[in-house]
Amino acid sequence: MTSQFHEISFPFSVALGASGGPVRRTEIVALASGREERNSPWAQSRRRWNAAPGVKSRDDLATLIAFFEARRGQLYGFRFRDPVDHASCAPVTSLDQALGIGDGATAEFQLVKRYGDAGSAYDRVIDKPVADSVRIAIDGAELVLGTDFGVDPETGKVVFTTPPADGAALTAGFRFDVPVRFDTDQLNISLDAFEAGDIPDLPIVEIRL
Repeated sequence: MTSQFHEISFPFSVALGASGGPVRRTEIVALASGREERNSPWAQSRRRWNAAPGVKSRDDLATLIAFFEARRGQLYGFRFRDPVDHASCAPVTSLDQALGIGDGATAEFQLVKRYGDAGSAYDRVIDKPVADSVRIAIDGAELVLGTDFGVDPETGKVVFTTPPADGAALTAGFRFDVPVRFDTDQLNISLDAFEAGDIPDLPIVEIRL
């Protein structure tokens, strides 16, 4: 654990009921002609969720309170498994995502997931992979984790035992978490309301490390 981030996962049973997803920020200026000029100050999207719908029982509530207190509210970040988007593909294979092209000297590469279509593509840096889920291939031939390569689960860096040959196509598959924090320092919980199904708001927001 670092001073700002705890390498611990939010309870997945609660995360499964969360609602939310990627957020973009677009600035729009309407011109006198009626046309628009659009610009985004964000190079990357930022994800937000409301995890409250995932609290289904008193046991879930007790687990959530303990987790919130251990994180000191907004103070410490933690891992969150997006219930919808948490893998390179389904099922995960070593050919899912481009990792890079070898040059005969570089041994370290960053895991990335690409979103997009023929018109545009967005590369999302994956810095919290599930280490034992990472699969790597060179020119379609799958490698052995721990022998041919290693992966840092805290940064998403893949390090090859031997730098891939010049021109070799590197691909990867993986599952991953998102670095997040609570977006509140207070939990407003009423047991009577909870028993009636009125679950409090629980905002969670992605952070950059």
